[in-house]
Amino acid sequence: MESPGLVITTLGALLLLGLCGDLLARWLPLPRVTLLVVFGVAIGPAGLSLLPEAAETWYPFVSDLALLMVGFLLGGKLSLANLREVGRPVLAISLFEVVGASLLVLFALLLVGAPLPLALVLAGVAPASAPAAVSNVVEELEARGRFSDTLLGIVAIDDAWGLILFSLLLAVAQSVAAGGGVPAVEVAWRGLREVGGALLLGLLVGIPAAYLTGRLSPGRPTQAEALGVVLLAGGMALWLEVSFLLTALVVGATIVNLASHHDRPFAEIEHIEWPFMILFFLLAGASLQLGELAHIGLAGLAYIGGRVLGLLGGAYLGGSLAGAAPPIRRWMGPAIMPQAGVALGMALVAGNAFPQLREAILPLVIGSTVVFELAGPVLTRLALIRAGEAGAGEGNG
Repeated sequence: MESPGLVITTLGALLLLGLCGDLLARWLPLPRVTLLVVFGVAIGPAGLSLLPEAAETWYPFVSDLALLMVGFLLGGKLSLANLREVGRPVLAISLFEVVGASLLVLFALLLVGAPLPLALVLAGVAPASAPAAVSNVVEELEARGRFSDTLLGIVAIDDAWGLILFSLLLAVAQSVAAGGGVPAVEVAWRGLREVGGALLLGLLVGIPAAYLTGRLSPGRPTQAEALGVVLLAGGMALWLEVSFLLTALVVGATIVNLASHHDRPFAEIEHIEWPFMILFFLLAGASLQLGELAHIGLAGLAYIGGRVLGLLGGAYLGGSLAGAAPPIRRWMGPAIMPQAGVALGMALVAGNAFPQLREAILPLVIGSTVVFELAGPVLTRLALIRAGEAGAGEGNG
């Protein structure tokens, strides 16, 4: 066990390193998310190996905590007034990009000779996004407008669609594999339970929280209230084995639509979010296994190409059918390109369901995640600038 002094010193050094990345991003044409991930790679096992051994166990906790805050804040973007304004493009684009990415990855993998069960599983993983990276780039650029609202709405709900689709495709893959792993009906039920349970739990926590919000004085009491609600919802979701990200999102959406002073809890979480995000992205970079890129192979290239084309085509088609403005149709695909932890979680579930395919699934998803985690935020930043919504932060990003 590492000494408390070493742990505290390491955390302090990581936060200061994140501050350096934030400052450096003001002078480089890269989003701070990508710089933080690169710094994480540099100090992790793939680089200089400067982190203590215990740091490997920090990432799951820090990741869950950071994503809970991200989910809660994204839920705050789903007010009825906001959805009336951008709801149709959000629903259309999110559905089409999820289905598009899945179908094109499926076809691309079959085209290069991948087994059907493997192609189905990876088609289920492909739509997963990285809401933390996307929302952080939006915040960094201080982007405001219809494009930004639509983008945040999409990343708020596309992982919900992705979870449902992944569960269904995993069930189909297991039926095709004829008895390998868990029964298909059980897999489908588990996926529906994860999504439905998250929706129910989010409402059960969010409705009382909405009633309490605004009855406390602004400042530290409201901060304790907001953080307590987020942690309570997330902890219960993990305990009940439902989607904690979707639970936090539903809590945020419930509060923003039912509370009289709905802006207070979101402002308080925003005030304390960034230090956790620094640790999240640095540790995410440190956990990346760059060596997996060497094993990505033809199937990995097919997966990356299929996902890119599926997101671009799906977003454009969905935006066109919804009557979205040209910048939304043209640039939403690149903006939603990041992929991170949710995809890795799906890959682990699929690996447990298909032990015989685990050695093919995990290296491919890990290797492709390295690509999307490094390049994705750069594309998100470019899309926001091209859409004309990079505000005062453009000069700082």
